[in-house]
Amino acid sequence: MQGGPWYAVVEGLRDGLNELGLVEGKNFVLEIRDTEGDLKAVERAAKELEQAKVNLIYTAATSVSLSAQKATEKTPIVFVAGTNPVTVKLVNSIRAPGDRLTGVHVRATDLIGKRLELLREIIPDLRRVVTFYNPSNRSAIEGAKEAREAARLLGLELIERKVASVEELQNALRTYRTGEADAFIAVSDAMIDSQIQSVIDMARANRLPTMHYELIAVEQGGLVSYSSDFKDAGRQSAKYVQQILAGTSPAQLPVEGIDTVKFVINLKTARQIGLNIPERILLRADKVIE
Repeated sequence: MQGGPWYAVVEGLRDGLNELGLVEGKNFVLEIRDTEGDLKAVERAAKELEQAKVNLIYTAATSVSLSAQKATEKTPIVFVAGTNPVTVKLVNSIRAPGDRLTGVHVRATDLIGKRLELLREIIPDLRRVVTFYNPSNRSAIEGAKEAREAARLLGLELIERKVASVEELQNALRTYRTGEADAFIAVSDAMIDSQIQSVIDMARANRLPTMHYELIAVEQGGLVSYSSDFKDAGRQSAKYVQQILAGTSPAQLPVEGIDTVKFVINLKTARQIGLNIPERILLRADKVIE
């Protein structure tokens, strides 16, 4: 995993395994590798784990899953992916995933258009929206493509800041100038997620509204999120881990999607950046953080 909000997936996985009667330290051991936004580190970790003959590799985020897939040959992989796993070739199909990968698909990438619509409702004079992403991340490329098309249809300008590393992202955040954009929107990039607190801090300093696909980002000070719950995804994925450890082939376990979507607003952040959110928008939220 890349850290940041993806720890919620691991929390959900633990809860799900416990609910299935599996005790940590007795029936299973989790060896967590937080690669802190570095996909090369994911590949190294996956190779080491396969060489150590672990029973299963569990991956949180599409880009992490793709890197682990690339770096290994035999070890079963259970993933939680925010981009359609067929589109990025993690699996052959939803019903028949293929050889050794299966898992859960959360709605991150395919809801970008809806997130932009919500941003425009919240900010009526919205014109320019900025995003940061790694141009070598296939998941982020899909997310940016979705955002670009949605922005075109809505008459918005998408400002794409391409950053190939955590260092480049931090530099882009430091050099961001107030007024460059009217809002920030996250696309599906776990490297950016690993540094999401820095993104939020920059946005608040520049009074920039932010739209996320993780609830935790809003709890950390982001403005709004519209997505599936990462913790629920981890909990749902536990049954895959249980069945594969019991001997079932991943090829026999169709990918499942999480269709429940939650709309969360941080009203405290809105006040801090001087944004008045219409009451009709607040009434539609599943949760409002005061």
